[in-house]
Amino acid sequence: MELLQLKYFQAVAKHEHMTRAAKELAIAQPALSQTIARLESEVGVPLFDRQGRQIRLNPFGRVFLRHIDQALANIHDGLREVRDLGGMEHGYISLGVMSTQVLGDLLKAFGAEHPHVKFRVHQHSLQTMIEQLHSGELDLCIASMPIEYSGIEWLSLMNDEIILMVPHEHPLAERASVRLDELAGETFINLKSGNNLRDLTDAYFQQAGIRPDIAYEIDEPASVRSLVKAGLGISFSTMLNLRFWDHTSVVPLRIEEPDCRRPIGLAWKKDRYHSMAARSFREFVQSFFARLQQEEIESASKWK
Repeated sequence: MELLQLKYFQAVAKHEHMTRAAKELAIAQPALSQTIARLESEVGVPLFDRQGRQIRLNPFGRVFLRHIDQALANIHDGLREVRDLGGMEHGYISLGVMSTQVLGDLLKAFGAEHPHVKFRVHQHSLQTMIEQLHSGELDLCIASMPIEYSGIEWLSLMNDEIILMVPHEHPLAERASVRLDELAGETFINLKSGNNLRDLTDAYFQQAGIRPDIAYEIDEPASVRSLVKAGLGISFSTMLNLRFWDHTSVVPLRIEEPDCRRPIGLAWKKDRYHSMAARSFREFVQSFFARLQQEEIESASKWK
């Protein structure tokens, strides 16, 4: 049984599709099919159920995959640890994120101190990031909600205050703050359901006992900002993302009640080896967000 066979099996198991797995592996599909057939012959049982061109991981395959994922992750960690010890650190980090709003500032600041470190950044749902932390595909995740799963370490970085953004000509623009229950009759421009900020504000509305009038559901934060600027409604943002708004046409308001905040934190798998680059980045992220939290506190104090 060869290491290459196991990597090929892992890819086919992930996609449950020979063509897509072959494309990812950059090999011909017939060669991949033959490799999987030889592996099944060595294992002694079929690992996939086949019906026409469709393949599905069967119970034997699921058990085998669990061990292969762990074995390949251990090999990967071993290589990284040896390279660290031998001074051969390549400076490569696989990072998962739920939001990319401040990612550019973060990576630019880290890159100024560590110019040889390279990143591969993936924007995923929370569940996908958890799975990829466990499989070793991701070194670290920056998430905007707590990751509380077995084997995952979660470090809280900051509690980002959620605020309201209104056009300059809006009646509320003269205010410094509002209560959420005052907004029952307002027209809202929101991100689509499934977005972390949208889900949080929906929960806060439910807590306040009102159903908001959502006239626009948008995919991109930039489009939300454009529609608020045009005076078509009001929306939510956070203190962390306040820098991305055009302050010549919109006004930020604090929310007095309830206390609306979005937790942001860093997650990694506890029992895997992390390279010097990943450890350095983890420490940098903590100090970077500590500065952002202090800036947010100072900015909010000026509104009082």
